[in-house]
Amino acid sequence: MKLQTTIVLGIGVTVLLTVLAYMINVQTFGTNIKDTKHLPLNTNKSTEERLKIQVNEIKKSIKTNSEFNNETAFFIDMKIHSGKNRFFIYNLKTNKLVDQGLVAHGSGSETEVEGKLKFSNVNNSLCTSLGKYSIGHSYIGSFGKAYKLFGLDATNSNAFDRNVVLHKYSSVPYEEQVDPICNSFGCPMVNEKFYNRMEKIVDNSKKKIILNIYY
Repeated sequence: MKLQTTIVLGIGVTVLLTVLAYMINVQTFGTNIKDTKHLPLNTNKSTEERLKIQVNEIKKSIKTNSEFNNETAFFIDMKIHSGKNRFFIYNLKTNKLVDQGLVAHGSGSETEVEGKLKFSNVNNSLCTSLGKYSIGHSYIGSFGKAYKLFGLDATNSNAFDRNVVLHKYSSVPYEEQVDPICNSFGCPMVNEKFYNRMEKIVDNSKKKIILNIYY
């Protein structure tokens, strides 16, 4: 009887610890929007760790710079397969993921090795450039409304001259998929529905929003 009681208690403690761990994880990556089609964060632990590192770096970068929005920032993790959500809208105040969606990378970033990308700041390379960007004014171009991007690092300093912009494209799917999505000419290119939600955040922000592309 004592052995059975010990086993039952052991199982009970294990279940309790598992539930507590799940609750802590949900609170860490909580959400603020009702559209749960993209949520929670469909990534593994290493992806979450990479995002946290980038979030902390952005917080340090804008801490003493009143020019930038200190509540919301955008992050793109190029380590993630293009068919999976890798564009993250993050609340820096609450430390919560607000939204996420698919985003294309430049066709020039493709390599002969599946899953491995290369990056460049060179004009006509058609590559994605890593680094921090300041999201600038909107304009109407070939893809409709888009946002100018200004590179803030040596790795993306030519973004404006290369005409690298944040825009939507009808061929970018809304749902995650197994196959890679279409490529861009170097721009972060997103789905139209996701763009509409992102657009409201950018347009309603009184300060510039940081977009950070990392690998």
